[in-house]
Amino acid sequence: MELIQQNPDLSAYLAADEVIDHHHPRVRQTAAQLAKEVTDSYDYARVAFEYVRDGIPHSQDADDPRVTWRASDVLDQRTGICYAKAHALAALLRAEDIPTALCYQRLAHDDGEGHVVHGLVAVRFHGAWHRQDPRGNKPGVDARFSLDGERLAFVPDTAAGESDDPILHAAPHPAVLGALRAARDRAHLWRMLPVAL
Repeated sequence: MELIQQNPDLSAYLAADEVIDHHHPRVRQTAAQLAKEVTDSYDYARVAFEYVRDGIPHSQDADDPRVTWRASDVLDQRTGICYAKAHALAALLRAEDIPTALCYQRLAHDDGEGHVVHGLVAVRFHGAWHRQDPRGNKPGVDARFSLDGERLAFVPDTAAGESDDPILHAAPHPAVLGALRAARDRAHLWRMLPVAL
């Protein structure tokens, strides 16, 4: 699948905003701590990915009722669903000047009814975009950081109506952000997740 930049200006994938708030002290502090452990930007990207994947529990897996959506809040409260974790990873990567996009997949809903949009990121290295999924591993999910072939949490089953969205978004999709902001808690959010973009 060919990934398509929504914005042709690469600087859009380094920008800070209300959601990917990499100017926030909590994001800067975390990024600086992670950067101490590495020798180059590739290693930093891997360490940041593993920090978000392993160090911030997916709120559905952890049965955590809190809903986070702003990157600094995800890092501070150490919880979030896939979208929130993607926002946190994007902020940590952009804080170190690594172009990062938000990506989406359409997958079968956990409850077996219909579909739901799943969030992940793409990083730009070697003149190309590489998708990464920091949602968090669990039985049946083994996502890994890779610049040599994708190691995502999920591979869409096209026969079941699942699909990859090729668009590289510079900011969260409005449908995703709207659901996160409107949710009273995770159980409420689970009932209002976007089914398509």
